[in-house]
Amino acid sequence: MALPQPQVKRQKDEWQELLAAGINRPDKLIDELGARLGLDDETAASLHKNFPVRINPYYLGLIEEVNDPIWRQAIPDEMELDHSDTMTTMDPLAEDMDSPVPYLTHRYPDRVLMVVQLQCAMYCRFCTRRREVGSRNAVTKDDWDRQIEYIATHPEVRDVIISGGDPFMLLDHQIDYILKGLRAIPHMEIIRLDSRMPVTLPHRVTDNLCKIMQRYHPVYLNTHFNHPREITPESSRACELMNDHGIPVGNQSVLLRGVNDDPEVMKELVQKLLMIRVKPYYLYQADLVTGTSHFRTAVEKGLEIIKAIQGHTSGMAVPHYVIDAPQGGGKIPVTPDFIQEITDDEIVLKNYEGKVYRYPIDSEVPNAREAKLPQAQTNGKGNGSATT
Repeated sequence: MALPQPQVKRQKDEWQELLAAGINRPDKLIDELGARLGLDDETAASLHKNFPVRINPYYLGLIEEVNDPIWRQAIPDEMELDHSDTMTTMDPLAEDMDSPVPYLTHRYPDRVLMVVQLQCAMYCRFCTRRREVGSRNAVTKDDWDRQIEYIATHPEVRDVIISGGDPFMLLDHQIDYILKGLRAIPHMEIIRLDSRMPVTLPHRVTDNLCKIMQRYHPVYLNTHFNHPREITPESSRACELMNDHGIPVGNQSVLLRGVNDDPEVMKELVQKLLMIRVKPYYLYQADLVTGTSHFRTAVEKGLEIIKAIQGHTSGMAVPHYVIDAPQGGGKIPVTPDFIQEITDDEIVLKNYEGKVYRYPIDSEVPNAREAKLPQAQTNGKGNGSATT
């Protein structure tokens, strides 16, 4: 009989060591930040119970001063305990309403969202899914199998978004298992992963992880930079490594008061993103999530930012400004009102400098008269909203 082999303890990767060394309890938060935090023990405990705290040493190290754009995203604030805003709910996008199997949302005809994990490397204080992210509940392998089975039996689904929590919190072999199961479905065309770890803990993006994702092309990554200071040598390396393995990287920012609600800040962000081969994709109006009202800006601020970017930098740097409509309405583009008027003879346009131009309508062009725009844009008095 063979001798029993000694058990070899698996060495943790750097990202796991950083995660383990981070702040994940209210007492550690107070010990680390002390008087700068401005919270007593009881309030810190209440905040942690309301929505957990987790900040790894890498992201904590990006903070330069109290209440700066990095601090606001990572450090809990007493205002999170104010639930008096009646416009907010814990599930503002009604994701649970469109969930045919646990942790899967099927809202759009040809695509679904899979929540495969409920943990993150850093719990963003504006999180839309704070109702379940950071909870002790675990999304299990059985849940993944049920999600994949649902997709396999719905041939209209051609595109899947793997989200969380953060899917990169899974181990490499777990990510491989999910991707392999999805790519085995004949009608599956596009696989996208949503992860903020290239920003909040870029050490997670390794050559091995990229090689796993590369096996199942076409695979895309959407990440989440909110401020230029999040673009560091480490986060740049993570995004470029993904690109080097043929994985295009897009960015989805959230418009946040005190973080990026400034045209110059947003312009700097989108320009720097292109330099690290990340395409600005969406700029979200902050969701109506209970406990996050102090982050929300007026929609007019978002329009101001888009106007300040449009035409003043390359078009590929301009994200789509969208509102993810409450109660399951989906993403609706919100655009500056560049069309001033449509008459029988011309379209009156205003460019990024505010100059007016006229584009003639050729009555001989087929369907020229039949084409209609939303009423808000045809009378020159629109409020800046547009339909999809």
